[in-house]
Amino acid sequence: MARRDRKDKAPHLYSGPLYAGLAVGILGGSFNPAHAGHRHISVFALKALGLDRVWWMVSPQNPLKSASGMASLSDRMAEARAVAAHPRIEVTAIETALGTRFTADTLVKLQRRFPRTRFVWLMGADNLRQIPRWKHWNRIFDSVAVAVFARPTYSLGALSGKAAQRYTRRRVSVSGVKGLARRRRPAWAFLRNPLHPASATAIRQARAAGS
Repeated sequence: MARRDRKDKAPHLYSGPLYAGLAVGILGGSFNPAHAGHRHISVFALKALGLDRVWWMVSPQNPLKSASGMASLSDRMAEARAVAAHPRIEVTAIETALGTRFTADTLVKLQRRFPRTRFVWLMGADNLRQIPRWKHWNRIFDSVAVAVFARPTYSLGALSGKAAQRYTRRRVSVSGVKGLARRRRPAWAFLRNPLHPASATAIRQARAAGS
């Protein structure tokens, strides 16, 4: 019984061989809370990038965000599972087990643990704009393929930002995104996905107002 419960809580730690040879997208974030927009992007990524799985990597605490107003990790995990509701979207708090806080460090440890899995980092255009603020952000582009998704009001600024400009010659055309996970790094793509209006900030504000 203990073994089954442990596996249910952290499947990626105890069933690594199941991911050998697969292309896995990682959508990291606070998920405070998870919402339909996260699911929308994930389902789009599965198809557009030819991924086998998408992991929602729920951060114990984003170093760039305040802990004030942050729901507990267990509550965010539970809500994320309810929102995901898809057989190929898996919710994980693997950073807790790995003991990492920064994305670059997490990816290094994940690749050591899953050497036969091809990872793609998934993020919105807002994060492409601010990624130069992340610790060792260049290592992210050097270690995994990166897929950036359009978000309302952010896309134009993101594509003119520091990260996009630095890696402009490594940008993959839309016609080549299906094999993005297999590209030699650095490799990244900007996807013109259908936009979704959901916002975690708006959801929190509505809940606080009791609406």
